[in-house]
Amino acid sequence: MAAITTSAGLKSKTSQWLANCNSFAFVFFCSTAAFITYCSMYAFRKPFTAATFEGLSLWGIDYKILLIISQVFGYTISKFLGIKIVSELPPNKRILLLCILMGSAWASLLFFAITPYPYNFIFMFLNGLPLGLIWGVVFSYLEGRRFTEVLGAVMASSFIVSSGFVKAGGKMLLDNFAVSDFWMPFLTGLLFLPMLYLGIWMLKQIPPPTKEDQQYRTQRVPMNKAERLRFFRLFAPGIIMSIAIYVGLTIFRDIRDNFAIELWTALGYGHVPGILAFAEIPIAIAVLIIIGFMILIRNNRLAFYINLLIIFIGGILLILITYLFVQKIISPLYWMIIIGFSMYLPYIAFHTMFYERWIALFRYKSNIGYLMYISDAFGYLGSAVILYFKNFGTKHLSWLHFFTITAYCVGAVTVILSFFSILYFLSKEKNKESERQLT
Repeated sequence: MAAITTSAGLKSKTSQWLANCNSFAFVFFCSTAAFITYCSMYAFRKPFTAATFEGLSLWGIDYKILLIISQVFGYTISKFLGIKIVSELPPNKRILLLCILMGSAWASLLFFAITPYPYNFIFMFLNGLPLGLIWGVVFSYLEGRRFTEVLGAVMASSFIVSSGFVKAGGKMLLDNFAVSDFWMPFLTGLLFLPMLYLGIWMLKQIPPPTKEDQQYRTQRVPMNKAERLRFFRLFAPGIIMSIAIYVGLTIFRDIRDNFAIELWTALGYGHVPGILAFAEIPIAIAVLIIIGFMILIRNNRLAFYINLLIIFIGGILLILITYLFVQKIISPLYWMIIIGFSMYLPYIAFHTMFYERWIALFRYKSNIGYLMYISDAFGYLGSAVILYFKNFGTKHLSWLHFFTITAYCVGAVTVILSFFSILYFLSKEKNKESERQLT
């Protein structure tokens, strides 16, 4: 296969090797780097949800829910900050920012452990504040390439499997080493530090996109405030509908992820700790295969509308599989796996393909960070609002019942808005073609 790029200006031997290696080796190295780094991030974000903080509360709120809300609130603010920070981030500042963000998140877990309850919840907010920027920094190494779908799919698979693995690790510390609920998150992060260092080192070696990449996927550049506003005005209806779909998927994902212990226990699998990790593996494999195959579609227009179709189908599947579970036609285990697939497929399509092909189709010099961080900001804001609503407005509902209702609602929103999005973008293309003919 052809070399990826030239080695001119590349400092390390590994960077030079990557610049001249074949496509398979390049994809393997880069996807591994992104997966390892983002997987390590989860060790600083999700382990505390493996604890129950049984019997603890503050201001009438279950303490675990308060911790989740605190972290999500920090994570949400981080996403709003990311609209500016990530979209404007120059390549030479990525590694430094990544190290500062991860170091801050880990330090907050230490203070969470040593500060007495109930005053330590503030450090879970401070933990979420830097972590929301990690995705954009890592993905900036992957976007705008001929192989972005594959690279992004491998990175995104960490969304699916990492949370389960780090929570299983946290539960192991709780059950087998008598670690307290408060020290467990910090110690879990410590276990993953070597892996985090390796991932960051590997990211640093990745060369920039080639001219051929730019030809196929459009040049990716930092965007200032004026450029972000111009982009929004140009695609406002499409952006708003996309964000609405993404908000629903984020809410559903966060409920399934943050309250996995409660959901699996209600379904009768509370005695099987390994279910947290191993139930996610078939989901990750299926999503990875489907999204990975998108690299074979070189036509950006075809790939873009297939993305919208994938999102549409995901919504239908959410509704259908939940109905089958409620009617007791399928088992709880298959329901949790298939519903995870139904949600993660469109959710990860946003992260890896949808925005990538959107930019490439309309040939607009920009970056995914802007679109993704608008979506994430409102997605996590919606997740925080739903947590408050569940705690105060629907306390009588179990998490399983609430989760089932949410599946129907998110599925319906996804189906309706993805359908209208298809119509909008077809109209946008038609108008663009008409303007081209007039000029």
